[in-house]
Amino acid sequence: MTSDSPTDFFTRFGASLLVWLKSWRAVSRFTAVAIVEALSPSTYNSATRSVVLKQIYFTAWQILPRFTLFSALLSYVLIQIVVDTARNFGLADYALEGVIRLLVLEVLPLMTALFVALRSGAATGTEVVLMNIHNEIRAMEESGIDPLRFELIPRVIGGVISVLALTAVTSALALLFAYFVVYGLQYWNLPDFARVMAHIFDLPALAILWAKVLAFGLAVTVIPITEALAAPQKLFFAPIAVLRGMVRLFFVLMLIEVLSLALKYI
Repeated sequence: MTSDSPTDFFTRFGASLLVWLKSWRAVSRFTAVAIVEALSPSTYNSATRSVVLKQIYFTAWQILPRFTLFSALLSYVLIQIVVDTARNFGLADYALEGVIRLLVLEVLPLMTALFVALRSGAATGTEVVLMNIHNEIRAMEESGIDPLRFELIPRVIGGVISVLALTAVTSALALLFAYFVVYGLQYWNLPDFARVMAHIFDLPALAILWAKVLAFGLAVTVIPITEALAAPQKLFFAPIAVLRGMVRLFFVLMLIEVLSLALKYI
């Protein structure tokens, strides 16, 4: 077998790079449109509100009991491990701050985003790619209905709200467990607990946390939808498009987490 010439190699590399850049441009463009539409009051009519509520129901509300129980168990185990380890090394005074920084600022938001991605991201991508293959999106356009405003953007809004809400619930549970593991039922330690909270959740930390959660929410909806819209209208491409969307989504979630860590600690 003859090896490829350098010209062939660079030609294929350039073509692959161009496709990669175009796909990321599509993601960026759709994200910008989604943010603008989400902030526009005209977006929220009865039809779009119905889609938003359905997305929230299937993404967050339907799984809330099981997800809350799982996150509570995970939080309790991790809190107990961190607190016991800190006490064993004579670092009990730093146990509360360490466990909250670990759970509330890092683990729980990322875990929530991954859970929603598996629960809703793949399903949304599958639904949109099948709509595209069966020409439902084109039929809506020909009927004078904007599929972006009435079908796709509401799913993004519902996904973002779901990630924000589930993160808030799991974070509140983690704070409650952290207090009882560290202080027990001693309510007179509330001022000390409030002091630690004020030290951890200053304005920059809160800004980075909620910006990260918002980015997670956008990622778990925008990326699967964008990949689904870009897929060829062939039925056998549907699972490929969903898989590509999930792989890209995982990469973006990890990138967001790394960037947030860099902003806080570097």
